[in-house]
Amino acid sequence: MKKLIIGAVASLAMASAALAEEMKMAVTTSFHNSGLAEILLPEIKKDLGLDVQLLVVGTGQAIRLGEAGDVDAILVHSKTAEEKFLAGGNGTHRREIMYNDFVFIGPKADPAGIAQAADAAAALQQIAQAEAAFVSRGDDSGTHKKELSLWSAAGQAPEGFGDWYRAVGAGMGAALNTAAGMDAYIMSDRASWLNFGNKGGLELLFAGDPVLFNQYAYLPVNPEKHPHVKHDLAMQLEGWLVSDKAKELINGYQINGETLFVFNAKQ
Repeated sequence: MKKLIIGAVASLAMASAALAEEMKMAVTTSFHNSGLAEILLPEIKKDLGLDVQLLVVGTGQAIRLGEAGDVDAILVHSKTAEEKFLAGGNGTHRREIMYNDFVFIGPKADPAGIAQAADAAAALQQIAQAEAAFVSRGDDSGTHKKELSLWSAAGQAPEGFGDWYRAVGAGMGAALNTAAGMDAYIMSDRASWLNFGNKGGLELLFAGDPVLFNQYAYLPVNPEKHPHVKHDLAMQLEGWLVSDKAKELINGYQINGETLFVFNAKQ
């Protein structure tokens, strides 16, 4: 009898697991490092019966996964790259979901004096002039793409920098760890910084320039190009991501009293 009961329980567990549908979504390391996924995914499963399997990569790699049809949707933060993705017929559309901002982190002593900088371009110019240690993601992520555009706007070219500029080719958490170990400057999204535990001697030194706005968007992969993708599930997920419940969870997610994201999806 005991074996029969155990077998029945196991069968029920297997049947319950089989009821949950699965889809794959490529997301940025900055989104994952924020901790928000741990809040959203259980609610998505509860409401939709949908297991969302995350592939955590930089925006560039997420887009390549979408282009190859290796995922059903992507959640990224580089509008120029997203528009190119759509122009290539790789996605059906782009839906803005939420935003935060990029911030400049650095040693408390602030040897380049960026805390008093007039804007983001001036902050980077001061870092370059001081040749103060700076860690770059260097991984073709949305954060890296943004950093390069800001250097360009500041009239600077990283390829000509000396040893003070270190491109690590890693995700946001690993890059922040490197910066903490080197007591170096780094650009981070605010959410990853707030959720980062190993801050060491670093602190947030500069923020607030409108050019540091950081929009996250959801793009389903085009089923006409990749017939095997689970477009119906991707659309179900999108419906949930723009819902009032998602808005409440996203806007309500805080660390030490600070909001990490602001929901701005249009219904």
